[in-house]
Parts: sequence; structure tokens; C-alpha cells
Amino acid sequence: MSLMGSRSRKIGRAVWTVWSGFVVESIIFAASVLPAVLFWAWHFRWPYPSNGVRIFVLALAFVPAYLLFAFGLMVFSALITRLLGWRSPPDTEMRIGDLEWPLLRWTRYMVSQHIVRLFAGAFYRSTPVWSFYLKLDGARLGRGVFVNSLALMDHNLLDFGDYVVIGSDVHLSGHTVEAGVVKTGWVRLGNGVTVGTGSVIGIGVTVGENTQVGALSVVPKHRRLEANATYVGVPVRRIDAPEAAAQTALGPP
Repeated sequence: MSLMGSRSRKIGRAVWTVWSGFVVESIIFAASVLPAVLFWAWHFRWPYPSNGVRIFVLALAFVPAYLLFAFGLMVFSALITRLLGWRSPPDTEMRIGDLEWPLLRWTRYMVSQHIVRLFAGAFYRSTPVWSFYLKLDGARLGRGVFVNSLALMDHNLLDFGDYVVIGSDVHLSGHTVEAGVVKTGWVRLGNGVTVGTGSVIGIGVTVGENTQVGALSVVPKHRRLEANATYVGVPVRRIDAPEAAAQTALGPP
């Protein structure tokens, strides 16, 4: 009976998670698309000399309307998930099979981030607007942070100093999944850190200020990289000044 009750509770929590996630994302989409809907409703009340001109004006307005929708999606998603407490719990382990509430809140947070990346990320990545969204969604970002990647997850577990540069396609996450267990940890990058294109930063990583991580490098979880240094490789290793100069001569990270 106890086993049956436990299974029923898990199914109930899973059903509630899917249903509540669907409802919340529907509300977020509705709020985000509302400005475009109001524009089209206003637009159709205006007189035009012909339907062809009306269609042409609508076509011109499509891209601005979509950008407005994408911006609204970022803002509403960040605000509503914060209001509901959908966050990645720091420094913890969650068994997937248990389907406990912290895991389910984390799952809905990840889904919300994925939807924003899908519908808004391609337009706003590498702009101050994308950094604004990450900060609004829980990330701690200093001044002048430049993020040219859509593969940043668990935003509330990211702590970046001033003038951090994240290159294209960098995978930087506050969680990992091992043997059916989700493990989380902070990722802290000091002032002036640069992470090169295509690199992978594990959970629990701390990088000292003014340090460079070369392109296509892997920083294993819970590593601490020294300040004012250059690291490259899989896994990363520190290289001295002559090696760093040679690496730079081969091309930018």
C-alpha cells in the first residue's frame, strides 16, 4: 500500500508539473504577444487606399512586432518564474526518480529558459538586452558583461564579475546529471574573465580575475582556476606566457 501511495504521489506531482507549466507558459506567451495583437487591431481600423498597401504595411511591421514579442517573452518569463520560485537550488543533489518538488521546480525553470532561448535568443544574444535578461532571470552580472552563447543554464547559479566575455557556443551550466541524479553548483567568474568559443564550464567552477580559458577547452566541475592566467585543453591546464603567446598567434579564441 505504501509503495502504491508513493507511486500515486509521484504521478500526481508529475501531472501537476506538466499542467502548471503549460498554464504558466501560456500566460507568458499571451502577455508577450499582446502588444503585437493590439497593434494589428489598431492597424485594421486605419483606412488604406487598397488591401495591397495594408498587406505591405503589415509585412513591414512583422519584424518589429516579433522583436517586441521576444523582448516581452524574456521579461515576463523572468518575472513570473521569480514570482513562483522556480529556481535551481544551489549545491544540492536531486534524484530524478524521486520526483520531489525541488526537482520539479527546477525542471519548470529549465523549460522556461529553453523557450526563451528558442524564441528570443537568436535575436538578442551578444547584445546588452541578453545580459539584461540573464540578470533579470537571476544571474549576478557585473558591468560590461558580454554573452554570445545560448547555452547558459541555471541563471540564478551564475555569478560573473565586471567585463566578463563569454564566447560563441560556450556551454556553462549550474547543473549536471550523473547516474540519475541532478547535481547543482555555483559558477563564479571573476572580473575580466574571457571564455573562448565552444568551451565547457562545469558546475562548482571558480575562475580568478583576468584569466582566459581558451577555445574548445573543458573546465571540469569544482575546479578553481588561478587569476591572471591562461588555461587551455581538455581538461584545461595552465600554460605559461610563451605558450599563451603562441596560442594567440594561431588565432583568436
